[in-house]
Amino acid sequence: MVTAAVLVIGNEILSGRTRDANVQFLGAELAAKGIVLAEVRIVRDDTAAIVEALDALRARYTYVFTSGGIGPTHDDITTQAVAAAFGVPVVRNAEAERRLAERYGRDLLNAARLKMADTPEGATLIDNVVSQAPGFRMDNVFVMAGVPSILQVMFNGIKDDLAGGAPLLSRSVTLAAREGDLAEGLTRIQDGDSTVEIGSYPTFTGGRSLVTLVARGTDAGRVDAAMAAIRTLAAELDADILP
Repeated sequence: MVTAAVLVIGNEILSGRTRDANVQFLGAELAAKGIVLAEVRIVRDDTAAIVEALDALRARYTYVFTSGGIGPTHDDITTQAVAAAFGVPVVRNAEAERRLAERYGRDLLNAARLKMADTPEGATLIDNVVSQAPGFRMDNVFVMAGVPSILQVMFNGIKDDLAGGAPLLSRSVTLAAREGDLAEGLTRIQDGDSTVEIGSYPTFTGGRSLVTLVARGTDAGRVDAAMAAIRTLAAELDADILP
């Protein structure tokens, strides 16, 4: 199984001032590549916290994707933290500097903007066609911007280089039922095939209790079999299946 983690970096996410949109995008894109997003962490703009999280995640998962903290301001410390995690110095990347000079012009390429040309020694650049300030890769860690539109173009530029597995398939059905009435039967279905993940998501709409059941897996036959078992369970419980 090819696995991944996302490390979201930024005080603004934890404070609630900024809503994260990157995890949803990455989760969907990775699933399409057959890469299981197994963990998401959010940490403050704190070097020790970033290093601790990176050391744990990069040892545990095939890939780690970070978002945030590579801009020009004083609290953008992700580059320094990644360098510390890998035990290498931060250096001025000549190609990154060239791209920024082309974007801003030498006259406007001040110290703050030049900070975005710094990478850990040995890093490989990740292209940014929006603003030219690149992300970078260190081993299995991909360091990207926090701005969703930029992170998306960065990821689109690297996704073909990722080794994936079989794409994750999904089937769903919504029942007019209470989750507690389904629990025993769903446990039986889940125990019958550990390769298929069964998710249960209750809502209360229009005065009715509804449950959307989702079966996920990489084998279409097994996913379809699990969904068939769910429909059989619904019939046994006289639970209406919503169109």
